[in-house]
Amino acid sequence: MRRFQSLVLSLLIGAPTAGLAQARPTARDVVAQIRQHIGVPWADQTVDTFKDGDSTTTVTGIAVTMMATLDVLQRAAAAGANLVITHEPTFYDHFDRIDLLEREGDAVTAAKRAFIRDHRMVVVRMHDHWHRRHPDGIAIGMARALQWEQYRDSASEYRFTLPATSLGALAATIRQRLHSPTLRVVGDSNQRVSRIAFVPGAAGFELQRHAIQPGDVDVLVIGEAREWETVEYVADAVSAGQKKGMIIIGHIPSEQAGMDEFARWLRTFVKDVPVSFVPAADPFWSPKQGAAARPSR
Repeated sequence: MRRFQSLVLSLLIGAPTAGLAQARPTARDVVAQIRQHIGVPWADQTVDTFKDGDSTTTVTGIAVTMMATLDVLQRAAAAGANLVITHEPTFYDHFDRIDLLEREGDAVTAAKRAFIRDHRMVVVRMHDHWHRRHPDGIAIGMARALQWEQYRDSASEYRFTLPATSLGALAATIRQRLHSPTLRVVGDSNQRVSRIAFVPGAAGFELQRHAIQPGDVDVLVIGEAREWETVEYVADAVSAGQKKGMIIIGHIPSEQAGMDEFARWLRTFVKDVPVSFVPAADPFWSPKQGAAARPSR
């Protein structure tokens, strides 16, 4: 009888435990897991911090994105995600400083913050540490999207030697693979090119200049640049007779696939809530395409 009673007791104790779902994490818990798995020391000074919302909020779903635009937030909320992990700023400044905007009573900022608050969302940035991984997480995703993995230089994750083609043909291929309809090119479209330096995002004139300076680089592929800096520099190089070219993809498409890679990586250890990738829409369109041809969201 005692043996039977012990067996029943053990079943009663064990059954509820097996039947209950594991408690969902808070936003703070998810970031703690990221810090544990990221593979590089966590910096004291970093932009990878919570940008809005309550970090103790229980997570119903995670939306990873390149840029937490209001459109992305709306689509994430509609899909049931309340934690948004973004690569780029949310409030129009590298450090997400909103004091001035709020003192101005800025309506755009107010609408965005109201949406986050009303939908009990949390936004956290993941920029510095994803770039600091070896290899760089953005570089992994972008090489895959560009189908350049087999052409990567063994000494640099941002240098590639492709089969020779024309600058125009290379630009067309990049436009198609990265869904960048308003891509722009500097240089002779018929120039034969093979050796590529890729500098995604808005790295600035110094890094972009150093990437294209070497004589063994034919083309600089970037996200964005000031037109009186890198754009003028490359245009002058072409006028000086150097066989150089530049392809400006746009900031979002130049790093977007790198955050898709982040979502894949995050799913390897975050198991309690769904993780989805929500691509940010390229905001640009060309008049010659017409409004009807504007990229769909």
